[in-house]
Amino acid sequence: MPTAKEIIEKLNLTPHVEKGFYIQTFVDPGKGAEGTPHSSAIYYLLEKSDGNSNWHRVLNAVEIWHYYAGAPIRLSLSWDDGTPLRQKILGGDVMDDQEPQVIVEQGEWQSAESLGDWSLVGCTVAPAFSMDKFEMKEGWQPKGV
Repeated sequence: MPTAKEIIEKLNLTPHVEKGFYIQTFVDPGKGAEGTPHSSAIYYLLEKSDGNSNWHRVLNAVEIWHYYAGAPIRLSLSWDDGTPLRQKILGGDVMDDQEPQVIVEQGEWQSAESLGDWSLVGCTVAPAFSMDKFEMKEGWQPKGV
């Protein structure tokens, strides 16, 4: 199995503000009424040594996580309203209750943790990701954690 460093170099990944590494692989040329592309996609690699990604949310879009390689990822999801944290395991072993795809709803807080040395996943955002519709809180925990 390749190392995280080898994958980072092969896919030309760069550091991500949430932690980990990424590259944008697609921006839909079609645009909605507000001029925003319909969707976008990235590769995202998170190493166990990075710890959990910072809590963040996409304010205007649904985000779909896709598992590709390496260890499964634990996604922690919250509405920050005092309800219990939801956890999903994004991975390839469906017989062990891992999900190859996880949906994060618009505005839902999320944090990711690799359950092994590294995890390679993809994220598709619709409408397309825009930094001005993104919120991140370093060192923050939602209510209900």
